[in-house]
Amino acid sequence: MNQDWEDRVAAAWARFDDYGEDEAPAFRAEIDALVAELPAHSPLGPFERACAWDSTGHSDRAVPLYREALERGLSGYRGRRARIQLASSLRNTGRAAEGVELLTPELDAPSDELDDAVRACLALCLSSLGRDREGLSLVLGALAPHLPRYQRSMANYARLLVASDA
Repeated sequence: MNQDWEDRVAAAWARFDDYGEDEAPAFRAEIDALVAELPAHSPLGPFERACAWDSTGHSDRAVPLYREALERGLSGYRGRRARIQLASSLRNTGRAAEGVELLTPELDAPSDELDDAVRACLALCLSSLGRDREGLSLVLGALAPHLPRYQRSMANYARLLVASDA
């Protein structure tokens, strides 16, 4: 879509916190109006609608929309966001194993600013499955580079949590 549309979507999301809980339908309507401007088969439509449902507490309504966006070819940065958010919604709806399956390949994807979000969401999915050590390992591994000291130690501790699966 064009930059004007992108700017209006960004502005709508920037106002999201201004909406009260009882105003969630109004926020979703604002997103729906923007989506209505898109070509019929654009992957951006279901993605933005999924985000709106998800952000207003309806992971169950978001899941099929995230899937649709990805099936329509959503890729790049938004595609990665969709996979992260879909995995989170799957976990929220009791399907954490699907979230793990979806996000595990993202650990080997080209690095970007969403790497830590991938690891955090994957860690939550793993924890929901009772695989807390694996989840903690991911979170410590993601945290280590951001620490002012102890980066090497924390990275090693993260690795050791799952090395022998002890």
